[in-house]
Amino acid sequence: MGNSRSGAVSKEILEELKMNTKFTEMEIVQWYEDFQKQCPSGRISKEDFEGIYSRFFPDSSAQTYAHHVFRSFDTNDDGTLDFKEYIIALHLTSTGKTARKLEWAFSLFDVDKNGYITKAEVREICAAIFKLIPAEELAGLPSDESSPDKRADKLWSYFDKGEDDRVAEAEFLAGLVDNDAALRLIQYQPTK
Repeated sequence: MGNSRSGAVSKEILEELKMNTKFTEMEIVQWYEDFQKQCPSGRISKEDFEGIYSRFFPDSSAQTYAHHVFRSFDTNDDGTLDFKEYIIALHLTSTGKTARKLEWAFSLFDVDKNGYITKAEVREICAAIFKLIPAEELAGLPSDESSPDKRADKLWSYFDKGEDDRVAEAEFLAGLVDNDAALRLIQYQPTK
């Protein structure tokens, strides 16, 4: 974590984040200062994360999706995010490369963290994504995506799997990497 003597981000974490994200040293240092102000303990709780995430989606219910996003980035399963986990989350959900975003998306959909995705997990995440969509945008969705179940069915169809089958990470990546229609289904991009 940070250097306790000066309150600055440690050189090791700074170098690692510069190497693994597109953020500049100045951006990382500024985010660290802001993070320390908002989270003096050096950790952000799931509840605080959900609150922050909800500000990005003021016209919808983001809590369920934020819960899953938090779970996917809490790599040590301690119920909090440290600064490094937080910055990696920001990077992957905003500016990360497609392959890295898909690896993260797999961890998002792998609710039980067993290394596979089932159709039930796809439904659960699609339901959470659906809650992000403001009511006024729901009417404009294609008929085969107009409910969480329909969206999940459409996404699952890209993997050519039966109802009780499961999808490994490599299959997930291969099914989505060059498929814009499927990629669109695993996220919500606000129209405003």
